[in-house]
Amino acid sequence: MKEQLTVDLNCDLGESYGRYHLGDDAAILQFITSANIACGFHAGDPSVMRQTVKLCLESGVAIGAHPGLPDLVGFGRREMAVSPQEAYDMVVYQIGALSAFMHAEGEKLHHVKPHGALYNMAAVNKALAEAIVEAVYTVQPEAVLYGLAGSELIKAGERLGLATASEVFADRTYQQDGTLTSRKLPGALITDPAEAILQVLGMVKEGKVKTQQGEEIPIQADTICIHGDGPHALSFARHIQEVLTSEGVLLQAKGGAGK
Repeated sequence: MKEQLTVDLNCDLGESYGRYHLGDDAAILQFITSANIACGFHAGDPSVMRQTVKLCLESGVAIGAHPGLPDLVGFGRREMAVSPQEAYDMVVYQIGALSAFMHAEGEKLHHVKPHGALYNMAAVNKALAEAIVEAVYTVQPEAVLYGLAGSELIKAGERLGLATASEVFADRTYQQDGTLTSRKLPGALITDPAEAILQVLGMVKEGKVKTQQGEEIPIQADTICIHGDGPHALSFARHIQEVLTSEGVLLQAKGGAGK
């Protein structure tokens, strides 16, 4: 009997801040299986964090902390010269903040996924990756670590014994070494929904992705990131859910949590 293909659909949520509203979190929750909630450094604030936790719990979506660099203006997407110790402290601080809101609801975090530049830096920087993993392990060792498939972050998590989820991206292009194309470069984003769907199906069903250089490389797809801040985020989330379901793929968070 053929093994059931299973994948998680995750989305970055809770990115509004004060008077500034970003994304339609309540609507997109019906199409995803896990959510990464901003912890106040790159986006989000205490009220938004509390509200987003409640929305996710009501929707049966697995909840993760989404720690980023302290850069609200740059949305955490600009690299900063942080030391491994500083990265450790930032991640502990942010996991702690969201964990407190979870504790208030009688729940625990399901996962941790670094955000933006911190995520991409940890994908290739072994020392930074190990510091982030140590932070997760120290605060909540049963949490699942979400990281770029094949990255130093995933390798560090596996070495320390964390459960990991190798992440792929629906709307980003890849380089030959498995890293994401920098947003500073042309062609970093896939704007055609049909092209994004084809990339997702290739990664999930065949374990391959075509790089910007035109070559196919192997890739592990445990969880798919769909960004919630784009102009067509809601319709794309609905479409990708429908396509994967029609292809016989079971949608659920790592470990069976969430929907």
